[in-house]
Amino acid sequence: MRIHDVMSTGVLTARKTDTVRSVVIKMINRHCGAIPVVEGDNQLVGMVTLRDVLLPLYPNYGDYIHDTVHSRDFIEMEDGYGEVLGKKVEEVMSRNPLTVSPDTPILEAASYMGLKNFRRIPVVDRTTLVGMVSIGDINRGLFFERGMQR
Repeated sequence: MRIHDVMSTGVLTARKTDTVRSVVIKMINRHCGAIPVVEGDNQLVGMVTLRDVLLPLYPNYGDYIHDTVHSRDFIEMEDGYGEVLGKKVEEVMSRNPLTVSPDTPILEAASYMGLKNFRRIPVVDRTTLVGMVSIGDINRGLFFERGMQR
């Protein structure tokens, strides 16, 4: 079974110049944790995940070690959320994300997800975004292809 058999198409995307707020709204409305970032004619340039949105709230390692008061004040960190939401997507996105092609075997994609601890991966045809595949898509595909045979 190949990725094109199980992937989702019609993927919601973002642009580098969008605000993080607009992307978080898309994630909340779609109940998803990642949005691909495209430019031009759907050329994939990055991904924004909920993790990418939260990471700017935390101190860097040096601050954590040297400033034991503020770097552990989680209530104070929450106050920075509004500032993060005002940033542009390109400021928080992960660039050059791991991708698979529509012809990739599904278990190969699942192995990448396991190694990187990802729940979803963009599907590209050369550099053009054509879909997304999640670990759930792969499990559903395997179940209906193999599990229903018993």
